[in-house]
Amino acid sequence: MALQCGIIGIANVGKSTLFNCMSNTKVEITSFAFTTNKSNVGVVNVPDPRLDMLVNFQPTEKVIPATVGIIDIPGLTKGANKGEGVGNQFLSDIRNSDALIHVLRCFDDKELSHIEGSVNPVRDIETINLELQVKDLESVEKKIIRLGKLAKTGDKDAKHGIDVLKVYQDHLENFQNASTAPVQESDKKYIDDMLLLTAKPVMYVCNVEDEAAVLGNEYVKSVKDFLKDEETEILVLAARLEAEISELDEEDRKEFLEDAGLTEPGVGKLVRSAYSLLNLMSFFTVGPKENRAWTIKKGMTAPQAAGVIHSDLERGFIRAEVIKYEDFITLGSENACKVAGKLNVEGKNYVVGDGDILHIRFNV
Repeated sequence: MALQCGIIGIANVGKSTLFNCMSNTKVEITSFAFTTNKSNVGVVNVPDPRLDMLVNFQPTEKVIPATVGIIDIPGLTKGANKGEGVGNQFLSDIRNSDALIHVLRCFDDKELSHIEGSVNPVRDIETINLELQVKDLESVEKKIIRLGKLAKTGDKDAKHGIDVLKVYQDHLENFQNASTAPVQESDKKYIDDMLLLTAKPVMYVCNVEDEAAVLGNEYVKSVKDFLKDEETEILVLAARLEAEISELDEEDRKEFLEDAGLTEPGVGKLVRSAYSLLNLMSFFTVGPKENRAWTIKKGMTAPQAAGVIHSDLERGFIRAEVIKYEDFITLGSENACKVAGKLNVEGKNYVVGDGDILHIRFNV
């Protein structure tokens, strides 16, 4: 899928360390701000215990996980919308992201200076929000001018569009994100083409010291208090600890996690949360050659899901043979599911469920 999550935040909060833990692409880590002039793009495997479980019932040569795109966007600072720090060149990378992972520094370290002189994650949230809000306000005001020209010709839709955009304008001028503007769902079409920065779904990652990886700390508490009225996910993890975990083999990793009081690496939870934030889910295909998780958007129909495998499958779609994941592992095989009546034949209107095991019948 072309969808991707952008990792954003103030400089020196641990974005690149997390990116390295998650991605198949590795980048240099420094303790200096603004040392890079480009964003880093990678692909992340989505941990899915179901895919591991399927091997027990369908032996296979290869196991291929679902993936999601990730982009490590260099740190922003006050005035980024006007070219401060590394300038506003990275705001376009945020615009092209489908969802955002906002990393917050929630640890003290005398050897790693904070760009603002002190650690305050709530202030950092407000700083980033303001930079994005200012840029969005510019976009909204420009579109109001464009629609104003159409409205003068008697275009009623343009007039309504201006009314809607003025709601966004007022909301942004009051330091609120576009995502919380009080508009009807049907009226959001007027901002679709602008890809507003503050309209994107966002989750927060509190990067803490190793000792706070399980229970968090006072900085985390301040973030949760600040965001208590927002519908957003807040994860707590220690990026340095995650970096150490990622370097270990499977056996050593398990022991290391137990010592740290963790049940799994925090980046696993982060990747799954990012996957969900993008409104994505997986379906499976299984066989002796490969067991594979395929990425689709929630709500996709069987032909659309088939098209993710190959365009010919969507073009020549006839039907989908569907087994629910739980039925497959409970009964133990495709044949057992057939005998028990748990293999369903579905047509073009079937909406694929998370974890469905599909076999596509097609003819081109």
